[in-house]
Amino acid sequence: MSFPMYPEYKYSDAEWLGKVPNNWTVAAIKWLSPVLRGASPRPIDDPIYFDDDGEYGWVRISDVTASKDGYLKGTTQKLSAIGSSLSVKLEPGKLFLSIAGSVGKPCITKIQACIHDGFVYFPLLNIDQRFLYRIFELGSCFGGLGKMGTQLNLNTDTVGGILIAIPPMTDLTNILRFLDYETAKIDTLIHEQKRLIELLKEKRQAVISHAVTKGLDPDVPMKDSGVEWLGEVPAHWVTTPIKRVINLLEQGWSPQCENQPVESTEEFGVLKVGCVNRGVFRPTENKRLPQELSAIPELTVKAGDLLISRANTRELVGSAAVSEMDHPNLMISDKLFRIRLNQQMARPHFVSFFLGTLEARLEIEIAATGASSSMLNIGQGTILNMPFPCPPASEQEKIVQEVAKQTHGLSELMREATALMELLHERRSALISAAVTGKIDVRNWQPPADESAFDEEIRPAEMEVTA
Repeated sequence: MSFPMYPEYKYSDAEWLGKVPNNWTVAAIKWLSPVLRGASPRPIDDPIYFDDDGEYGWVRISDVTASKDGYLKGTTQKLSAIGSSLSVKLEPGKLFLSIAGSVGKPCITKIQACIHDGFVYFPLLNIDQRFLYRIFELGSCFGGLGKMGTQLNLNTDTVGGILIAIPPMTDLTNILRFLDYETAKIDTLIHEQKRLIELLKEKRQAVISHAVTKGLDPDVPMKDSGVEWLGEVPAHWVTTPIKRVINLLEQGWSPQCENQPVESTEEFGVLKVGCVNRGVFRPTENKRLPQELSAIPELTVKAGDLLISRANTRELVGSAAVSEMDHPNLMISDKLFRIRLNQQMARPHFVSFFLGTLEARLEIEIAATGASSSMLNIGQGTILNMPFPCPPASEQEKIVQEVAKQTHGLSELMREATALMELLHERRSALISAAVTGKIDVRNWQPPADESAFDEEIRPAEMEVTA
């Protein structure tokens, strides 16, 4: 899919814009509308400010990040009359932008809502706000607005000072029609890939769960495991607490570290909890140990170590993975458990597979404690006392090999779908960027008459944005 350029261009004086069409106007956002900040009643946790039957929703950053299509359709809380009087009220159809938490995320209200001082809004905007939404959605306009080495830092002045290029009104209307149509088609393909990935994950999970709880032989005699959530297991297996098959379970050390990961094997690092993610060990998830601190060799990672996240989100707490090699410069943190197994009784990959089954995950999540789902904890007892269906060690090895063989193809399909989804996101951003900066001329664009032909056009192998 290719588009013509405008006949003439001029310099915009904004790096993110580059050259823009000659008949477009370059202006700072503050000249289009004042940029004002929301407000919060204080103290914010006072119940007097909240009412489940209140007229105005109370917008939190989480409400905005939960919005998948850019529209705020609901909030988890509502303000009372007095609470809303001390905040900033927005009626449906108003654009606002987050400047704290998930910085730079735009949203348009579909409901009556109040925003706090982690947001800014544009009360007198004299262009179609959907154009500004697309610019914010792209995010390129925020380049350079964070201090070196820190996250994006926005306020009313920085947002107001952003230069944008404004097309004539008829051009702007066509650009929005074009983007609404084209991005909707790409979003549909992205959704298809997400759904495919979820189905592949479910299939992979089913393969693993069946293999590590029922074995590979469909004709083997079965017996009641004595554990309700495990059900029947092969008759020759032994159901035992995991503590019966391990030699060591320990936590690591979490000193004050630098934010950067180690750059060579000569430096020591401490593994972050994100190094363990649903069966995958990622040694690059670490923080460098300051030179003035001495490493503890006993806490470094060895090949065959089974690592388990002790503290994480509900979806990831208790995730397990195996290190395939020695990492003599990486130590486990206190947010990780390290298990070393009695090799005559259990194999680390088999135990890791088992801890990732839906049945074991449910038990872990039930046992997890914490003030919020953003960070939950499990104690050593959660792992040590978990019932474990234990085949002979030689059979465990065969099961691990067969699972690896059966899931390899599924993993490859997931990687392909993920890569395609990433490419679609890139194409979507490129399309928005080209349209809102005038690198393509869509004034004469019309939706294609043949929808099926259009579907083929926007697939990544065929899609091309030229400028």
